[in-house]
Parts: sequence; C-alpha cells; structure tokens
Amino acid sequence: MKQYNVGIIGATGMVGQRFATLLENHPWFNVKVLAASPRSAGQTYEAAAGSRWKMAVPMPESMKNMILMDASADIEKIASMVDFCFCAVDMKKDEIKALEEAYAKAECPIVSNNSAHRFTPDVPMVVPEINPDHIEIIKAQRQRLGTKRGFIAVKSNCSIQSYVPALHPLRKFGLKNVLACTYQAISGAGKNFETWPEMVDNLIPYIGGEEEKSEQEPLKVWGEIKGNEIVKASTPSITTQCLRVPVSDGHTAAVFVSFENKPSKEEILRLWADFKGVPQELELPSAPKQFIHYFEENDRPQAKLDRNLENGMAVSTGRLREDTQYDYKFVCLSHNTLRGAAGGGVLLAELLAAKGYFD
Repeated sequence: MKQYNVGIIGATGMVGQRFATLLENHPWFNVKVLAASPRSAGQTYEAAAGSRWKMAVPMPESMKNMILMDASADIEKIASMVDFCFCAVDMKKDEIKALEEAYAKAECPIVSNNSAHRFTPDVPMVVPEINPDHIEIIKAQRQRLGTKRGFIAVKSNCSIQSYVPALHPLRKFGLKNVLACTYQAISGAGKNFETWPEMVDNLIPYIGGEEEKSEQEPLKVWGEIKGNEIVKASTPSITTQCLRVPVSDGHTAAVFVSFENKPSKEEILRLWADFKGVPQELELPSAPKQFIHYFEENDRPQAKLDRNLENGMAVSTGRLREDTQYDYKFVCLSHNTLRGAAGGGVLLAELLAAKGYFD
C-alpha cells in the first residue's frame, strides 16, 4: 500500500490525542499536519496539549515539536500539504458542518469523528465491517460539492458500536424490536476522573442527544443507497436509554431483541463466531482478527478486563439467554475511544485508502 500524508484537525482534544497515538507508527499514514483552534495555533503540540494530555501513553515524540496550524484560517494551506485529514473538533454543529465542507471543497477528503454530518443524505456513516458499500455514495457527494477528490465520510456514534455489530449478523432472522440500555464511560465526554471528579461514585441517567443518535443511527447504517442519497432502513424498531457511569473507558450495552423468525442460541453464537467483514478480508492494519468475541463466563465482558481486546478494536458479547418479554437478551462491550471513536476513524480511512478514494 502506498503512503499517505495526513492531518489531524482538532489535535488537542481527547479524540485528537487518540488519533495522534494511533497514527504514530501507522504503516500507511504519516502525520504531516496538526491543527487546532486559533488560541492553540502557532504553539508546539507539546506546549498546547501537554498539560491536558489525557492518554495513558506519552505524546508521540515525532509530534511534540510540530507547530499547530489554525484549523479554520489555514484550510487551503493544510489541504496542499496532505492527502486527507481526520477531524475531531469541538465546535457547534453548524460550524463543524461548514468547516468540513470547506475542507472537502478545498479537495481535502475528511474522515470525521464528529456527528454534524451523520445525517447528511450523501455522507456515508460507516462501520467498516457492516456497511462498507456506503462509501459508494461519495461519487454523488462529490457531484453535489463540485469536487474531484474532496469528500466527507463519518464514523457512527460510539454508543451503537457496542451493540449494532452483535445485531448485524442476526438480521437474516428479521430484527423486529430492539431495546438497548447503554452504560457509557466518561472518556466519551472527553474527560477523565481528574477533570470530572463529580463522576466518582456516581451515575448520571442522561447524556444529551445520545438516545436519539442511538435509536436513529443504526437505521442509516443498515440503510441503502437510492439515487443520490442513503435511505434509512425502516426496521427494526429501536428504543434506548443512555447512562453515564464511573468507568474510564468502555461502553457497555444491555440488549433485548425480538425476531420475526427466532433463531436458536447455537445459531446466534455460530454467526457471531463466524462473522467477518471487508476489513478482515482485506486484512486492514487496524482490523481485529476476530470482530465479535463471546464470553461464556456469567460475569463477562467487563470494561476493565475486556475493553482492550484486539487493541481495543474488537466487540465483546456475553450473557446470551432467552427473555420473558423479548426473544433474547445479552450484553455487549466496546472501547469507546478506540473502536468507537479514533480507532474506528482510522479503520474507515484504511478502507477508503484500500478502495482508492484518496488517490
């Protein structure tokens, strides 16, 4: 695979920091640009983010002395220096939409961690193992934007990356009703226990906008391209509750599901064990070898023990059993800043690179 020069827009935030650590020794992607807000622009990465570095591993040596560029004012210059950019900015939704489109129109493809464009009809929202074909909508998006290379592709919300992968191979039985209660780590809010001491010994039963995303985003992921847009799937009916819990990393979901044609427990376990997607077939660098892992133990998966499975890119399931009101219930876990955020973004970029979208 050829080498690509990349930028990280929003490099000082938690997801931007995670992008930096994942890209430090990436075999395909070389970080050439770091960009942030005007208040950080002109400083070295170490000076701007050093005191706010939240990763468990040190800041990459190769990036410490890189001078941060202005994410908004330097778009044309950044676009001339890279093949594409990752985007993880902390701005208002309409500002993010405008910023990402400005990069795309400057012929700089954007792989976004942000939610702003997730429901733009011609922007693919991709979980690479589930709906890799949605990247084909990029042709229509380029026509709308008037670009040759530029486009926007986004990853989905971190909360759905725990349970949608487990539901996906079961769609052949007709998913009818899904109830999911998510228990979400504080890193999903860009914080740790030092910066959010109120979360110690606490649980907050509300995360703004999260339940709407968790109920609607799977339907776009399971949708199909019709003409110049992605049309959402009409089923299943999904209802969620999303809670913030005192866990550093790892989103857990308790899932209840009913089917049109109820499978056996053995069929479900076999489908989970056998499930592979395009990332596994292409052997993309960030792809887990085994996408879905099932634990037989009654007390697994656990965030502390299992979130880093396969470099944090695998999904863990457990406690599959029949239910009195639904057909089955089970528990899922994924690492929210790896599979759910920056890692999922890197995997999406690898898919786009392998399919020639940055060439």
